[in-house]
Order: sequence, then structure tokens, then C-alpha cells
Amino acid sequence: MFAKWLRENNVAAGLLTFIRIWLGYNWMTAGWGKLTGEGFDATGYLTNAIANPVKGPDGIVYGWYVSFLENFALPNIELFNFIVPVGEFLVGLGLILGCLTTAAMFFGLIMNFSFFLAGTVSHNPTDIFFGFILLFAGYNAGRYGLDRWVIPFIRKTILRNKAAAK
Repeated sequence: MFAKWLRENNVAAGLLTFIRIWLGYNWMTAGWGKLTGEGFDATGYLTNAIANPVKGPDGIVYGWYVSFLENFALPNIELFNFIVPVGEFLVGLGLILGCLTTAAMFFGLIMNFSFFLAGTVSHNPTDIFFGFILLFAGYNAGRYGLDRWVIPFIRKTILRNKAAAK
């Protein structure tokens, strides 16, 4: 019953719009600060995440993630110095405009979990909680945004062309 309300109701769409814009503003300003600041460099953050991994009673909890950071992220730091601020900015822009909202939120959640697995708690639990609500709401989260026009256009043109090609 709640799921149907969240995914189809106009009042829910209005509430989701406020959550979406709030989260989008947080994402966009974080990305913008990195893009326009003194130059973003994730080297220190990644080095610290590798040196001080998340630990539980039995030792390192996310060893696989530490290996990813050490063997892929850190050697490719230039790539991460680009995709983190640009990704944050684009997630925020997508959420604020309500354009490809579920895709923006999906990638925002990927980044939230990445920060969380690296040991940064900060506001990530709150962002993850509200992010999953937006993701679960699907189209209704962007109903009062550009998705009102973008999603029908995609369904009509791209998906119809795929069906005609088969």
C-alpha cells in the first residue's frame, strides 16, 4: 500500500520533489566546490582509507574494497580526481532538475556506498536512506521535473526504435 502510494501518488511526488532538490543541492554544491576550488586531489583520502580501513571485531571488514582502492583507484588517481567532482555535480544537477532522476540517484548511491566503504560516515547514512526512497519511488520522484517530458520521450523514441529493429 505504501509502495503504491510512493510510486503513484501526486502528494508523494510533491514530497519526493523536496527530498530530491535537497539531496541534489547537497550533491551539486559538493561537486561544485571540488571543481572550482584549489584543485581536488583524492590521493590523501584514498591513502588514508587504505592505511585505516574499516575494522570490526575480526579485523578488516571490507578487505576487497581496500584492495580495489590500493590496486585500482590509487594507481588511476587522475581518473578519480576527474570523475568524483564531475559525478557529484552531475548527480546533483540531475536531482535538482528531476532529469533522469533514478539514474542520477543510482549513481549517487554508488558514490555514497563508496565513501561509506572507505570509512567515511558523515552524512552518508542520511543520504543513503533518502536516496533509496527516491530510487524506490522511480518515475514519481521526477514527476515534477524534467522527467515529466524526458521519460515519455525516451519510451516513445528509443524503446520503440529497439522494438521495431527486432
